[in-house]
Parts: sequence; C-alpha cells; structure tokens
Amino acid sequence: MTTAFYPGSFDPMTNGHLDVLVQALNVASKVIVAIGIHPGKTPLFSFDERAGLIRRSLSESLPQRAGDIAVVAFDNLVVDAARQHGASLLVRGLRDGTDLDYEMQMAGMNRQMAPDIQTLFLPAGTASRPITATLVRQIAAMGGNVSAFVPGPVFQALQAKHKA
Repeated sequence: MTTAFYPGSFDPMTNGHLDVLVQALNVASKVIVAIGIHPGKTPLFSFDERAGLIRRSLSESLPQRAGDIAVVAFDNLVVDAARQHGASLLVRGLRDGTDLDYEMQMAGMNRQMAPDIQTLFLPAGTASRPITATLVRQIAAMGGNVSAFVPGPVFQALQAKHKA
C-alpha cells in the first residue's frame, strides 16, 4: 500500500488541485491532502474551512475514493510531515516550465533531507493548466465568475465570503 502526501495551501482548492489528486490516486492507494499552515500568511479561508471544502469537494467529485483520502494540517518541513503520516511519495502538480524549475529545486532539497521519500511530478491537464488559487481569489474578490475553476462547494463558499 503506497501513501502519497500532497502538500499545498489549498486556499482555495481548485479544479487543478483536483486534477492532480485524481492522478495521484491512480498511483497511490491513499493520498493525504496536507494543508500547510504558515504563521506569516493570512489565508482567505481558515484551516477548518479549507479542510471542509476539500472534503465536500471530494465527496461530490470522487465519492468512490473518499475513503482513500485524508485531509491534515502541517506546519513543519514537508518531508517530516510526510514521514509522520507514513507517506513514501510527495505529490507535486506542474502547470508549466516555471513550476518545474521551482519544483526541481524543492525535490532536490527534499531528497537530500529524506532520500526515502520520492517526489512525483504530475502534469496538470490542459483545462486546469492556467488555474491558480491566487487568480481564483482575485477574480472572485472582484465579482468574477470562478465556477469553471473550482469545485461546486468552493464556488459557493467564495460567493458567500465575498457577499459578506
């Protein structure tokens, strides 16, 4: 049984994240979606909100695999958090060459610290390649329709957040 660790801020979860998660489930029997907690950052959604949105999105999108996915928080090194959860794979999504350059550096450092944990790069599908959580937040904050970029529960939460 292979466990994959999929770290990110997921603020909010996008269809791009979902695309990578589906691919990861084709490789690993269990995927841990790990929400990074960074004291210096103020996310749009709290950890509990993000975790709930991810769980609801997965229940709608991947009901048959929902039991194979866990959502956790981490505030330490990714490799240490992955080890704590028994993961042997780190999942990283790639949209373009810029992502690859950055992720290769991270993978190299992680490999030095944890040679027992492999980094798995998964390319974003064509439809989700341009999606970033930052752009989703910006578009939603300006009243734009982001329904094509995020799962339904996230879209509803963004609408509610920006009506307040």
